Amino acid sequence: MSSFPYQLQPTSDDEKWMIEALKQAWRAFLDDEVPVGAVIVHKGRVIARGYNQVETLKDATAHAEMLTITSAASALENWRLAETTLYCTMEPCSMCAGAILLSRIPKIVYGAKDIRHGANGSWVNLFEQKHPTHSVEVTGGIYEAPSADLLRTFFEKQRAKSER
Repeated sequence: MSSFPYQLQPTSDDEKWMIEALKQAWRAFLDDEVPVGAVIVHKGRVIARGYNQVETLKDATAHAEMLTITSAASALENWRLAETTLYCTMEPCSMCAGAILLSRIPKIVYGAKDIRHGANGSWVNLFEQKHPTHSVEVTGGIYEAPSADLLRTFFEKQRAKSER
């Protein structure tokens, strides 16, 4: 396995945990998956990790966030993920935003925007809608540059392959 390509020095807990999500995105990159990674933190420790596995599992729902939410629910033995924070390297899509709302995750932190599918305002904004049972605190742009760089590098590599 190639070593993680970024030398990052976190200055906050959000940056510290985002590095863990970036490491998951790197795993996706190495597996030839769209490089999006996620971790869920509960009371100061990572309880779940995941990365995109859409191609590997042949499943359009196998996004990093979805797999990580499932893993976290198993770790806590509860589908309600209270007192957790989801860190993901890309703005969640509408499917993942729905799962975040339904699983009651109170906070998400993400890196790069997703102009095609982002559900925090890049395409639609599901988190700004008043929800009858739950609201989510959202912070974007944490380690946005390495998150976007990994995606850009991946898609350049994919385009180069298709031109051969």
